[in-house]
Amino acid sequence: MPVSQSEKSKHPVITVSPATSVDLLRGEPAAVALCTDDGEVTHGELAALADDVRDRLGTTRRLVLLEGSNTVPALAAYLGALRGGHPVLLAPGGDDESAVRTRRTLIERFDPDVIAGRGPLSERRDGTAHTLHDDLALLTSTSGSTGSPKLVRISGEALLSNAGAIAEYLSLGVADRAITTLPMHYCYGLSVINSHLLAGGSLVLSDSSVSDESFWQRAAQTRITGLAGVPYTFELLDVVGGAERLPDSIRYLTQAGGRLPAERVRELALAGRERGFEFFTMYGQTEATARMSYLPPADAVRAAGSIGRAIPGGSFRIDATDGESGELVYSGPNVMLGYAEEPADLALGRTIHELRTGDLARWRADGYVEIVGRMNRFVKVFGLRIDLDAVQDQLAVAGISARTAADGEELLVFVRNGRDASSARAEVSRRIGIPASAVSVHTIDTFPVTSSGKPDNAALVAHHRAERAAALPEGATTRATPSGLRDLLAVCTGRSEATVHDSFAALGGDSLSYVEASVRLEELLGPLPRDWPSLSATELAALADAPASTDGATQPAAKTQSTGTAGKRRALASIETPVLIRAIAIVLIVGTHADLFLGDGFSLKGGAHLLLVVAGYNLARFAISPSARDRPRRLLAAVAHVVVPAVLWIGAVGLLSGKYAPATALLVNNAVPGDGLWNEQWQFWFLEAMVWTMLPLCALFSIPAVDRLERRAPWGFAIAALGIAVVVRIAVLGAEPAQHLERYAVASVLWCIALGAVVARADGTRRRIVASFLTLALVPGFFGEPLREAIVAIGVLALIWLPAVRVPAILRPALTTIASASLFIYLTHWIVYPPFEQAAPLIGTLLSLAVGIAAWAVYRPVQRMVRAAAQSLRGSFAEARGSADAQRAG
Repeated sequence: MPVSQSEKSKHPVITVSPATSVDLLRGEPAAVALCTDDGEVTHGELAALADDVRDRLGTTRRLVLLEGSNTVPALAAYLGALRGGHPVLLAPGGDDESAVRTRRTLIERFDPDVIAGRGPLSERRDGTAHTLHDDLALLTSTSGSTGSPKLVRISGEALLSNAGAIAEYLSLGVADRAITTLPMHYCYGLSVINSHLLAGGSLVLSDSSVSDESFWQRAAQTRITGLAGVPYTFELLDVVGGAERLPDSIRYLTQAGGRLPAERVRELALAGRERGFEFFTMYGQTEATARMSYLPPADAVRAAGSIGRAIPGGSFRIDATDGESGELVYSGPNVMLGYAEEPADLALGRTIHELRTGDLARWRADGYVEIVGRMNRFVKVFGLRIDLDAVQDQLAVAGISARTAADGEELLVFVRNGRDASSARAEVSRRIGIPASAVSVHTIDTFPVTSSGKPDNAALVAHHRAERAAALPEGATTRATPSGLRDLLAVCTGRSEATVHDSFAALGGDSLSYVEASVRLEELLGPLPRDWPSLSATELAALADAPASTDGATQPAAKTQSTGTAGKRRALASIETPVLIRAIAIVLIVGTHADLFLGDGFSLKGGAHLLLVVAGYNLARFAISPSARDRPRRLLAAVAHVVVPAVLWIGAVGLLSGKYAPATALLVNNAVPGDGLWNEQWQFWFLEAMVWTMLPLCALFSIPAVDRLERRAPWGFAIAALGIAVVVRIAVLGAEPAQHLERYAVASVLWCIALGAVVARADGTRRRIVASFLTLALVPGFFGEPLREAIVAIGVLALIWLPAVRVPAILRPALTTIASASLFIYLTHWIVYPPFEQAAPLIGTLLSLAVGIAAWAVYRPVQRMVRAAAQSLRGSFAEARGSADAQRAG
């Protein structure tokens, strides 16, 4: 196939003229260039700041090391140095160990004349110690944070041409405004800055994550038109609501920094068509200044999976030695001058004229390029390109003999000495600047080699996959790594396609699978934070390395114990408070119904209403979690988890014994007129309250505006919902305590579920105080029975203030099993205990628990098989729908 040339755009190309001086500021002086926390900075004001830096640097060209960050001083220093013709050596900003170490390494190796980026210039000498080639404008690292000694030498022409090409295919203009979602020292982040300033547009300077509410408030206030992200950015976007979270002003999204799955590309492209923005997936390398190709939004559905066409002014060829695939080679004015490994290389001119990307590619029938593999040894972790050989060499310097490999975007390290395993993980984390838990370390007997004596990386990856697959069923050998926790969540939720970026809530976890997941996670990580269901496997793995905190919503301590406390650790075990409450409450319910007498009696009521609060708490954490992308579907799934076993059981008992009416089996007994007195048909009031709360919520969250409102103000939404529920309660009961069936009617107990949601959203000390006040205001006086009210109030306060409770380790398995089976115990106990109620209430109670647990044990594997079959069916429908969409788009 001939070389693919970019099509001429209908938009004018921003012309460039090679020169020592590089001017990226092309906007009108009065137009806004930057939006900061302190106000707006115009293009004219930014130019003045840049010129001040240029004047301070002088007329002699000097090597300027820039501590790159998304701040006005760093941008002014960058632009000023370029305007004065001073080559910029771009380094990471910040004070974390990785950034400080990288800057120190660059200073030692390349001896810059000036250090800039944090206010006043730090001049290390007058003039320069270097011979700098006339074309040299920018130096940046080739491999992210691995500290590789190789720098990319970029010319002023390459910088301007690439920014101009990006501005052309994105149709950037003076009205466009991007927010800084990526670091300045990362070539992708820098390209966003360059292209928008060159086009006369503006930037919103932000260091917030897209998972932070403050980020979206800022984006909406400043009316951004563009957002750039790596694959992980779009995973976080899903957590906070997906495309629905984007402000109405958004015009385009861009994605680079790693491969985004084809199906995800289609989803974002289709969302863009629906909401009026364009989605660009792009491909690039630092060696090409930033971008080499883009996939036109019009073809994003049809050609998802390809990297599209070359950018304006560039071209591709494929050096195929056999078959149809080969190394992808790029040519264009944005190709680097060459590499620099020592200061003497800064005097070199162009040493390469085309870029061999190291990626295996093939031509598609539509003329687009598709990457089919890698020829080199790199892995993308958190959007950073990590040089595996560099990591291996750094471990050798630290005295650790190791081999490195990659499985997708997982960094793997193999050692032959078990004592080196933890040291290797800590060393890689320290040197690269990623969480230690993001590194999978394996101990093996020997390093495998191929028949030709070369390192056998395929065998290392196979070993990793085999060990991971074997670990989960054995439980105790599961490791607290992103991949290990991903597998654990996949098993607990029945979602085999789970990734390390998925959370329990995002995978559709529910109150039935919640207990199993929390127990297994606690075994690996210790006490869990309150928000663990919304944390991805990667974020959960990071907890293993995090220090303890005084706030229940933060990370647990690392799981290392001294010898003196080992016995105490074995004697006590942590159990999440919601799990413990479920276990205690169901025992109270069964024991009370069975008339169990121990001493003066065991008639302790209130367990069912307390369980309703826990149900509301779990509803907010799972079905309407911030991680849930399709809340109506999740709510319907939650309804099904209750309705299916309930209808099957109650219906079967009703058919066989005549004990229950059809309305009871269908969970609509609340709607049947009665005499106001308790009877058997009211035994499942608790389940009716849950179901007839979730169904209206499903309809409510089907309204996009309501869904967006809750995501933007979850605490306020929960408080408002509780207020409505309390108004309903007062309308039904007035100021008097509930009497007889009023205690069990849906309208009367709705406030319990709403209170649970408030507790779930109480994510700080002040909000927990408010939730406590509301509990003490609403619970007393509802029953007119102080002991019953005290049981509910104490349970809710424990839910608010105690994320976990230490219990005797010997009791933990029993408690977690009872909590897991609580729904089935509640369903079945009504026909188990009555024969023993008078003569042997203890036997009736224990037998009720045992039968419920047995029913749960039978139902669980059946449920998982049905879920797997449904998942497979959904996958088939999705594939067929994707093909149909592609045909329509074509």
